[in-house]
Amino acid sequence: MKRQLVVITGLSGSGKSTGARALEDAGFFVIDNLPLVMLPDFLSLTDHGYTKVATVVDARSSDFLGDCHEVLRNIKAEGHDVDVLFFEASDNDLIKRFSETRRRHPLVQKEGILAAIGREREIMSDLRRLATIILDSSGLSVHQLRQRVQASVLGSEDHKGQMQVQVQSFGFKNGLPLGADLVFDVRFLDNPHFVPELRSKTGLDPAVSSFVLTQPDYKAFLSKLKDLLSFLLPRYSQEGKTSLTIGIGCTGGHHRSVALAEDLGPYLLGTGSVVQVNHRDIDKD
Repeated sequence: MKRQLVVITGLSGSGKSTGARALEDAGFFVIDNLPLVMLPDFLSLTDHGYTKVATVVDARSSDFLGDCHEVLRNIKAEGHDVDVLFFEASDNDLIKRFSETRRRHPLVQKEGILAAIGREREIMSDLRRLATIILDSSGLSVHQLRQRVQASVLGSEDHKGQMQVQVQSFGFKNGLPLGADLVFDVRFLDNPHFVPELRSKTGLDPAVSSFVLTQPDYKAFLSKLKDLLSFLLPRYSQEGKTSLTIGIGCTGGHHRSVALAEDLGPYLLGTGSVVQVNHRDIDKD
């Protein structure tokens, strides 16, 4: 029996449990913390009408991660549709979440939580390279993350073969977005922050958007960016890449990058890609 299999993995505290619940609500049979080497046996045991199966794999299964390439390759060879859904978030967001929930990071030792997060990133690097979908949950609410999971996974059947493009605005003062494939710096544009009546608004406001998008330098930049993306997207697809994250950065992530990301989204939709636009730092001080 052919199945749709989703391997839910990523960093502790980055949203795997939310992702699992979102898929369970969508009709997936979900099991938590299954070692990858046991996945083929698990699939044989669930050969009773379960066409959508998801399993959560995390750092607690680190001893079993070495065979992940072979296990997933064999499952694909049997004809199953396999997605590896990798969750991650910024160090600051992860530390904040563990502090707020008073949970203990599964790898934390004497060196502290930041070192544990770094060690987990290294442990999970092989699975991250196998990911077909990478979700950065930094700054997202639980509701927003659920929507992102369902759009990424449930949309995959309807949009088979289409590039999944995530456009993420951000502020350089808060660090680069994790997992970004392409990053563009738009700090060369005039900054609405220095216009008193625009400072408290964001790039979602029509007045700010107009201020940014009508600049001559923006129009020239957008033309060159579209040319670059029209060249890259089909070549990424030819190489088997199914998802692409484009980071658009300004100083704080409130004005210029937000306006540009919103403007770029419709163009990317016109290329036949499945597009999501999000703004990592729009609500940050």
